[in-house]
Amino acid sequence: MPTSLRCKPEDIRQTAEPVVLEGYQAVMKESKYGYSLTAIIDENMLQTLAVDRPKLIDWCLTKVTNPKRAVCKPEPWEEVAEGKYKVKFSWNNETKPGVVDTKGTEIIDEEFPLFGGAKVKLAFFQKPYILPDQTYGTSLKLLGVQVVDLGSEAGTSGSAAPVDTAKLFGETDGFVIGEQTAPEVDDDF
Repeated sequence: MPTSLRCKPEDIRQTAEPVVLEGYQAVMKESKYGYSLTAIIDENMLQTLAVDRPKLIDWCLTKVTNPKRAVCKPEPWEEVAEGKYKVKFSWNNETKPGVVDTKGTEIIDEEFPLFGGAKVKLAFFQKPYILPDQTYGTSLKLLGVQVVDLGSEAGTSGSAAPVDTAKLFGETDGFVIGEQTAPEVDDDF
C-alpha cells in the first residue's frame, strides 16, 4: 500500500469480478493532468459504497467549523446505465497504486498498453475530505489494480498480440506480463 494512503483493512473494497475500464486512462504513465483510472462498477459494489458513505459524511460534519453553512459534495460515482456506475480514481507519484498481472507479477513499464476496454480487478477505499472552503464529501482512493484482460483497444499497439491469440484459442485464464512478446514464426512449414 502506498505510504501516504492509510486505511483500515476492513475498509478496503475489492471488485470480486473484473470491471471494464472506461474512456481515457493514465494508469501507467502520467498525463498532463496526472494519473487517472475510470471504470464501470456494478450495483453490488455501489451498495457497499453507499452503505459506507453516511458514516464518513457524519465524520466530516464533526470537523467542519459551521455544519449549517458547509456544503456536501455529490457521491464519487455516477450512474451511466441501469445498474452500472462510473467511478474515477486519480493519484500522484506518492500515492501510485500497484499494478499486477493475474499471476501477481508487478507491471512497471510506463508504455504498458492499459486502455479503455481492458478488464481489471480493483482494490480501493472511500475516504472523507474537507476542503478549506468547508465543502466536504468522500473520494475513492485506489490501492491496486490487477490486469485480467487487455481488451480490444490494446491490440492496436501490437504488443498484446500473443495474449489476444491465446485468448482466441482458450489457452489462457488471464493476462500474464511475461507472455506479451510475439511468438517466433517458422517459415518452413
